[in-house]
Amino acid sequence: MEADWEFEVGGNAPVIDARWAGFVDLQREPGAAWKLAEVRELPALAETLERLNGAGSPVWTSKCDFYPALQAEEFDADELDAEVGSCADAVGCYIDILAKDVGAWSQPSLAEAACRQVCGTLGRVALRCCRVDLVVRRVVDTEDSAGLGITAYVTACGVEASQARDTLAFALAAFADALSSNSTLQ
Repeated sequence: MEADWEFEVGGNAPVIDARWAGFVDLQREPGAAWKLAEVRELPALAETLERLNGAGSPVWTSKCDFYPALQAEEFDADELDAEVGSCADAVGCYIDILAKDVGAWSQPSLAEAACRQVCGTLGRVALRCCRVDLVVRRVVDTEDSAGLGITAYVTACGVEASQARDTLAFALAAFADALSSNSTLQ
């Protein structure tokens, strides 16, 4: 599985608004993940959100979205490790993630180490036609975060839409597994 990371923390870079107006606290109400509009089109997203917000998880989520049809210019088949002709349809999603331990990502070097570890874990997953991009961002509007969070973009493709969605579901499960086993976040 392809995975990479980067920083976007300066100037006018996007930020993670942890307690935005539509925030649903999935730590307190895990079943609410199944009520999110994004989940109607991609049930695997609810399963991932439940895992990421679960009691044993080192992270929590503040926002997500699902993109049911990506245009050809919105992804690169080579970066998805896709064979020629296997990217007729592509889908994607993002999840804003924050560490439960306020000090876990308090310094850029700590967020970088977490990203490197997750990417290393994902790189060992035998899954083609997908990738995860982790983007370290500043966090605003929260009392219980250290100032840095990660937006995870997960993209998948397939010969047809159903195959792309199935691959995205596998990629999301692998991503949740990688975060669960990432002990530097705790």
